[in-house]
Amino acid sequence: MKDDKQFEKDSSAADSIADSVDEYLQTLGNEDARKQRYYSQEQPFSSDEMTRLVNEERLNKLLAQSNAFLSSLNGEIKDFDDEY
Repeated sequence: MKDDKQFEKDSSAADSIADSVDEYLQTLGNEDARKQRYYSQEQPFSSDEMTRLVNEERLNKLLAQSNAFLSSLNGEIKDFDDEY
């Protein structure tokens, strides 16, 4: 019995993947359908959800690192321009 249930589960998963691939291939030639499919996958988040999902401390650290990197890069570019 377990094998039958596993087969049904695997079969239904394969069917859903095949359906998704087929649907995607059909939209390749149709720009409007492709845009609709792309935008339908977006999920809007409320501000409460974003607050819950985003680690503000980690985000601030990443922003500081990126600012430091960009400042360093900007300095290197200026030095390069001065040398050549």
